[in-house]
Amino acid sequence: MVLSSNNTGTQVIEFLMICFPGMQHWLSILLAPLLVLALGDNFVLLMTIWQEASLHEPMYYLLAILSVLNVILCFTVIPKVLLIFWFNMKTVSFSGCFLQMFIMNTFLPMESSTFLVMAYDRYVAICHPLRYSSIITEQFVINAAIFIVFRNLLGTLPTPVLAARLNYCASNVVENSICANISVTKLSCGNIHLNKLYQFVSAWYLLDSDLVLILLSYFFILRVLISLQSGGATTKALSTCGSHLILILFFYTLLLVFIFTNKAGKKIPSEVPILLNVLGHLIPPALNRIVYGVRTQEIKQGIIKLFKSWS
Repeated sequence: MVLSSNNTGTQVIEFLMICFPGMQHWLSILLAPLLVLALGDNFVLLMTIWQEASLHEPMYYLLAILSVLNVILCFTVIPKVLLIFWFNMKTVSFSGCFLQMFIMNTFLPMESSTFLVMAYDRYVAICHPLRYSSIITEQFVINAAIFIVFRNLLGTLPTPVLAARLNYCASNVVENSICANISVTKLSCGNIHLNKLYQFVSAWYLLDSDLVLILLSYFFILRVLISLQSGGATTKALSTCGSHLILILFFYTLLLVFIFTNKAGKKIPSEVPILLNVLGHLIPPALNRIVYGVRTQEIKQGIIKLFKSWS
């Protein structure tokens, strides 16, 4: 254990990440290819949107924002996990741990907020098609990006700040492979009820409210689709929403399963919610290009053109 002494007594200056004993090499076989796939997919998608002029539209700009968030989260979480698994580099500095906590707690809700804006984009496109070009503009995307950043930054900043202000004077062994809020704060010698309460409130405010509004948007979309007389128009409208819905399904399903397994306590091995948390930073990003490349003709053609230009 690495400690320092000051006026308040002994203080932890770094943490030791301990998780998945005996399973690390097997898990790395799963995580490493997923990391390569996730980063490769998102870089290809970003390059396609950047180079293909026909994709310079608000809907694809929102997809680009989602890809950037995916890349940041992957780089923040997975390389450190693999360093632990491969080279037994289990230590993380005090400041580095809370920096990782800040990025995870901020950028994951940013993905949720981006899904919300994308749902609104599809709502306007299907429910108010004649007004779409006047509502969903490049300025709308800029305003949405500012909203996403500041809403989540202000909403999640207190989580790592409250955690870092606690007094860590005993064990520095974190039973996790990432610096999750509760995994770290439970090592504190102080009272962490405020930390738990704020995490619950911020999660409800940021993630749950996003999900409710997304479901509401698709309720109105579904109501319009049911009223459409043309089967072709319905199919086309559904295809524009299908890719978005698939990514939302994976994102929130993993999130909900993680929450329920975490709440189950001793009924489920502690490694299960930890693994789900790690996979939650990998599986949705890995699906981006696959889902949009298969279901969206414009992106599919753009990716083909990009690969041809590289060959």
